[in-house]
Amino acid sequence: MSEIDIRKSGRSGHITLNRPEALNALTYDMVRAIDAALLGWANDPDVALIVIDAVGEKAFCAGGDIADLYESGKAGDFAFGQGFWRDEYRMNARLAAYQKPVVSFLQGFTMGGGVGVGCHAAHRIVGQSSRIAMPECGIGLVPDVGGSMLLAHAPGRLGEYLGLCTARMGPGDAILAGFADHYLPEEAWEAVKAALLQSGDLGALKAAVTEPPSAELAQHMAAINASFCGETLGDICTNLRMDTSEFAQKSLAAIERNSPLAMACAVEMIHRLRSARDLPRALELEYRFTHRAMEHGDFLEGIRALIIDKDRAPKWKHALDKVPAVDVSFMLRPLGKDKLTFEEESTAMQIGFIGLGNMGGPMAANLAAAGHNVRSFDVAGTSAAGAVAVASALDAAMNADVVITMLPNGVILRSVADEVIPAMNKGAVLLDCSTVDVESARAVAALCETAGVLPLDAPVSGGTGGASGGTLTFMVGGAEEGFNKALPLFEIMGQKAVHCGASGNGQAAKICNNMILGVTMIATCEAFALADKLGLDRQKMFNVVSTSSGYSWSMNAYCPAPGVGPTSPADNGYKPGFAADLMLKDLRLAQQAAIGADADTPMGAMAQALYAQFVEDEDGAGQDFSAMLPRFEKSGRP
Repeated sequence: MSEIDIRKSGRSGHITLNRPEALNALTYDMVRAIDAALLGWANDPDVALIVIDAVGEKAFCAGGDIADLYESGKAGDFAFGQGFWRDEYRMNARLAAYQKPVVSFLQGFTMGGGVGVGCHAAHRIVGQSSRIAMPECGIGLVPDVGGSMLLAHAPGRLGEYLGLCTARMGPGDAILAGFADHYLPEEAWEAVKAALLQSGDLGALKAAVTEPPSAELAQHMAAINASFCGETLGDICTNLRMDTSEFAQKSLAAIERNSPLAMACAVEMIHRLRSARDLPRALELEYRFTHRAMEHGDFLEGIRALIIDKDRAPKWKHALDKVPAVDVSFMLRPLGKDKLTFEEESTAMQIGFIGLGNMGGPMAANLAAAGHNVRSFDVAGTSAAGAVAVASALDAAMNADVVITMLPNGVILRSVADEVIPAMNKGAVLLDCSTVDVESARAVAALCETAGVLPLDAPVSGGTGGASGGTLTFMVGGAEEGFNKALPLFEIMGQKAVHCGASGNGQAAKICNNMILGVTMIATCEAFALADKLGLDRQKMFNVVSTSSGYSWSMNAYCPAPGVGPTSPADNGYKPGFAADLMLKDLRLAQQAAIGADADTPMGAMAQALYAQFVEDEDGAGQDFSAMLPRFEKSGRP
């Protein structure tokens, strides 16, 4: 018998993995054979059910056979691995969507590629020896073969824990986490399989399953939810360092062994997929990473350290807390013509882009680089790499699937909308990424709806660095239909898009967020200035506050003190990442909205007054908004 045995038995198709000496690790030929069998049996009237099992007691399948992947990658042949992952993921998608019942029997180790074969079956059986895991971050990959989707839908923050710590699940844990369905003592498996194969009916299985063992991880769910709830890998590490419990410290030790880049991307992927139900979407996202893993990631180094040299001392590309958001975004950016597809290739969108300033120019360039047809216009005559410059906003909007605007204020937005909406096709999207007043956003939305155009107000967070690196966050208001149509573009220009509800809610979310940001940055700068005058070392203050109740994005990710914490504009002479002038604009928009809504916002009003003084009466114009720190250093109490 070869490394995989595929045959028809009774009323069923039977696939048996047969490499017990290699823990049934998947080869490329095995992947293709499984896919061909599934395709061939799909319309075979003699096959009513599929059974997938494996030879040997130690493993159902301990992952993909990575020896060939390593050798080809070291030789500079990245295409072999890309082809392997592409075809494997397509097989995973076919298996998950199969129209006939599929039953998998998962003894021993089921890891990595084994999860892709065994854990997308409709009926997943575990026994007393079952140990299921997604260990990819340990070798510089992300949880793949659709495992990212399973992790995203595990209870609470269990997915982040399992993905980052690469923890093994016993049978009860696997059922709790959604990687398995039923428990059946292994001594009963052969009889049940024989009945299933002969009859092609699930009745024998349903009659045999028993109560699973308790889930060991259930007792740790409170700790997992508390520590693994962070927005980023750095947040999770901070939470674990603050928790002195044995469980937290063991979790941190496990994380410290793995690839920081892979883990940071895994966290981002799990968060993106939490609201998704479409497995091909998860597989396409995973493929963005694995397509780049050999050339740009830690995969080859991870295999060297674990499998080849076995020194278990990998030299990862990043320190644990030092994975830049731009690197995560790069690994997860759409692949353009290399995108993993499951059906006929879709055509590129026709995009009109109006407003090519410091933010709009890089955003338009990123869309063009991803293969979309971009026509651009800016009143200053500026252009964007890869975009075709046209003579007017009207020319940019003609026959566009999506028109994107990035404009200075609501007055200009209304003027541009009046010009372009009548020329737009019904069903096209007007996607405004400017930060403007809520009233203007809703007025433009009303014009769109009258014309049959789908309006989205989608202001951004992330500054010029985020625009260039494709790491922006979009806060989106408008109909779900428009949001779904624009989602592929959000994924090119940024790392996150949050649908906030009806038109205008994107702008509302942006001004509320930035009011918090302005207030917390002032408080952070005041605290550093106070620490200086009290003789407290800045680094020691950061070490305390960044892991205590004073924790905030202004402190931990954008520290205003030079030489302290992650690199920020403070380390570059306060050259703007987010200019104080723009913060003042946003604070004024927040106060304008607060007046209209009769909302009491005294801290927001004080922040606006301080930034107005800083920008208009002092030297804050043209500086980063965190340059409030040197201002407070020089000032005393009034």
